[in-house]
Amino acid sequence: MRQSHGHPLMDDQQFDRIAALTYRESGITLVREKKLMVQSRLRHRLRALSIDTYSTYADHVSSTRGLDERRFMISALTTNVSQFFREAQHFDVLCQSLLPTFRERIAKGERIRIWSAGCSNGQEPYSIAMHLLSQEPALATADFRILATDIDRRVITFAREGHYSASQLSTVPKAHLEVFTVEHPNDDGDRIVIDTLKTVVSFRELNLFTDWPMQFQFDAIFCRNVVIYFDQPMQEKLWPRFNDALLPGGLLFLGHSERISDPGAHGFRSSGPTAYTKPAPSLLYSR
Repeated sequence: MRQSHGHPLMDDQQFDRIAALTYRESGITLVREKKLMVQSRLRHRLRALSIDTYSTYADHVSSTRGLDERRFMISALTTNVSQFFREAQHFDVLCQSLLPTFRERIAKGERIRIWSAGCSNGQEPYSIAMHLLSQEPALATADFRILATDIDRRVITFAREGHYSASQLSTVPKAHLEVFTVEHPNDDGDRIVIDTLKTVVSFRELNLFTDWPMQFQFDAIFCRNVVIYFDQPMQEKLWPRFNDALLPGGLLFLGHSERISDPGAHGFRSSGPTAYTKPAPSLLYSR
């Protein structure tokens, strides 16, 4: 069946097949109320593949020959909403809690690592880097890196460029804008982050529900406004993995509407609104 303007319609059965595959591949939950959105976002994928129906498309992405297309599908269905210095109170908590330790580690030449999980277009990891470097310039020459990951290959490519419009940069403090970005030659008000930030921030494509290749632990993990798209069972799979990925004393930051319902059960202690600490083992059950 086709709409009057020639676009294919998606029925409930086709939606359920695509929703099930999306959940299995990415952890993202799609409810029936999102059917029109899914239909609209996948329409261009059907055109690109010269496929006439969503049923045929579901067959394709479910097959071994459709492995590459699954990435395009997940990319099309992913919501990428990002902003520089969003929920900036987390950056203050990060500095208050860990900057003294970072300074000690800088003096000893030790590693400092932060993970931005679900980094979208790169605004979050670049904001973290700007804030920390403004507070402690010595981090620029220290063994300090921010790993920024996302399931969407398109946003990773965009983020690596570090090229943002004036409207995207509107929430960056003026002092940071002057220090950490330079004008883009297009003369449209666009700017590019400086090479120091590009050196500090490393972008990688990563699905949170596959194996994580990192062989080290992090001082802080930012996974903000990401798990809101996952159901409770999927969230429960992530909490212990994030805990394992943190150093003792490390911090996990979630989005403003996200919570760990029972932090202690997953080895965390609440450290303020949507901030959680992994205590040292001897302190975990001290209260």
